[in-house]
Amino acid sequence: MSVGITHEERGHGPPLLFLHGIGGDAACWRPQLEAFCGDYRAIAWNMPGYGGSASLPEMTFPALAEALLRLLDRMNVARVHLVGHSMGGMVAQEFAATRPGRLRSLVLVATSAAFGRTNGDWQRDFLASRLGPLDQGRSMADLAPGIVAGLVGEAPDPAGVVQAIRSMREVPEATYRAALQCLLTFDRRDVLGRVGVPTLVLAGERDQTAPPAVMERMAARIPQARCLVLPRAGHLANLEQPALFNRALGEFLAGVASEALA
Repeated sequence: MSVGITHEERGHGPPLLFLHGIGGDAACWRPQLEAFCGDYRAIAWNMPGYGGSASLPEMTFPALAEALLRLLDRMNVARVHLVGHSMGGMVAQEFAATRPGRLRSLVLVATSAAFGRTNGDWQRDFLASRLGPLDQGRSMADLAPGIVAGLVGEAPDPAGVVQAIRSMREVPEATYRAALQCLLTFDRRDVLGRVGVPTLVLAGERDQTAPPAVMERMAARIPQARCLVLPRAGHLANLEQPALFNRALGEFLAGVASEALA
């Protein structure tokens, strides 16, 4: 039985699909949907369990990649420019590992190739810091402003901060818990050397969750990758610095198109 995935879509042209992170939804990509709809069929999904999309029986990265595949098939998209942020970047890597022929290009934003071992101290502390307040009775609406404040960098776009908080407030608690547990399982370091499409790795200069040094090391292992660091941006670069983010993405996509015509 197919998983019902909701999405937002603008424009016509080559498909360009955006995957949000653990505290986001399709609405987080509206600055990009509006910026790219003139030249692309710009699409942002709501990951299973988010934004009205049906939840998975068990949230795993293979299951998320299969849900993405079903969405592409339903939309008659044979090959896609895929942009993944944070956990969405991990879904994108899983998809690249299992369905490489469905990609035109890959953009990995504020993400990593592995989250680490579930028995690691850092991972345990991370989980406790995120789940502890929920276990104590606080809601996603209570937590969202503080979490977002800890993710953004220098002088973020106020409208972007408002959207980030709004999106995180709307994440169902059960979905957030399942996503955190799923996150701990991720390790796709094995696929980096086999990514066979042009790849852009985007880091925020002020991002403490996926620091530039981590992103640069990941990019160095991908054959056709370049890494770009966005000044002043934190973990939510597309919302914090939308003009810089859109310029970097637009120049990359234009280069991919030029190479295809060469």
